[in-house]
Amino acid sequence: MEKPVMPDILMPPNLPIDLLMAIKTTANKLGIIRIALVGGIVRDGLLDQLNLRPWEKPRDIDIVIEGSAIELARELKVHLEAERISKVRIHSTYKTVEMKVDEVLIDMATARTERYPAPGENPNVTSSKIEQDLGRRDFTINAMAIDLSGWNLIDPYKGIKALKNAQLEFLHPKSVEEDPTRIIRGARYSSRLHFKMTPTSIKQIQSSLENWPWNWLPGEPVNLAPPSLSTRLRLELELLLKEERWDYALTYLQKWGAFVLLDESLQNDQRWKRRMFWASRLKIKPLTALIAGTGNSLSVAERLQLPKQEYRLIAESLKLRKSLALIEKNDNYNNWPPSRWCNELEKTNWSVDAIAITICIGLPMWRPLLKWWGRWRHISSPISAKELMNKGWQSGPELGAELNRLRKEQLDKLLK
Repeated sequence: MEKPVMPDILMPPNLPIDLLMAIKTTANKLGIIRIALVGGIVRDGLLDQLNLRPWEKPRDIDIVIEGSAIELARELKVHLEAERISKVRIHSTYKTVEMKVDEVLIDMATARTERYPAPGENPNVTSSKIEQDLGRRDFTINAMAIDLSGWNLIDPYKGIKALKNAQLEFLHPKSVEEDPTRIIRGARYSSRLHFKMTPTSIKQIQSSLENWPWNWLPGEPVNLAPPSLSTRLRLELELLLKEERWDYALTYLQKWGAFVLLDESLQNDQRWKRRMFWASRLKIKPLTALIAGTGNSLSVAERLQLPKQEYRLIAESLKLRKSLALIEKNDNYNNWPPSRWCNELEKTNWSVDAIAITICIGLPMWRPLLKWWGRWRHISSPISAKELMNKGWQSGPELGAELNRLRKEQLDKLLK
């Protein structure tokens, strides 16, 4: 197998060279001459080589090809041992393939240009050269490639300069207009890499949000929202919320005014950090907790196409909050014993997670809800039904009433 000759600056540690060379050799057999590494593996490798950030093992490897990525993937399946390949997923629309080879996740794409029929819509794609493909990327630091033919760096947008300056800069003046989810990615990279968005890029974010160039407005039917304000927005937010420093990323979004992509009420909300803190403690999905506190939570959840279970939890929490509002208005709930709270919450059979979401919201009565969630609901009668029946009780409503009475006594001992 040919030995690659590479400048030291382009040699990220732990790069699967043998696998890359196998891909390159197979590509050459198909007449594919140009194939390049792109994306995070290039960016992070350069950061390491420039002593700006320690190298992390790549989460995946992105490859762009001047040729058919689908045809190359099929040829690789023929030439590589079957046990080395554990996943192949083809996306014909965008001419991309996801493969898992030797436990390494590889995303291969045919080099392409993208044209947006309308702001925020999915783009139309045509095959292109690698240099043109880089022009469709989000930030200059992600618009670099390493050509595997000569192992040379392709950097048409001065990505290395941005790396050295720890800056995030959009590729062109219509980046946000074309795809507002790039704002979410910007917050993710800012928090992960400790980079700052350039003033020009922040201005582009704010002017785009103010002008709102997308052919949909909040309050209009959610099924008419473009993909970048619905499903793609959800996917980007889910990726952001998996980051170690997601709280910093969300803070950036609010600072830039970008929470309006979800809901205008969220932009002025200073309590989202509390919701997210409690969501983490109570095992609620973070995006569900974030959305649940918006003024139009069900509409936002529907627009983002949240899973049905999460949508139902938000809907149930809204009903629970209405019920609690009546209690707050008509009863001296501060003096209720634990048994009264248990009766009130359990007679309607609210789900545990809906109550947990309501705790996250931070209503005035969140403390008794938290006590129910964490302790009261687990307390039962000190005497079991079997023990009572051994003492002569008969199965039926009276036995149930006695178990409830004993449980109530046990609960209210907590006040003593």
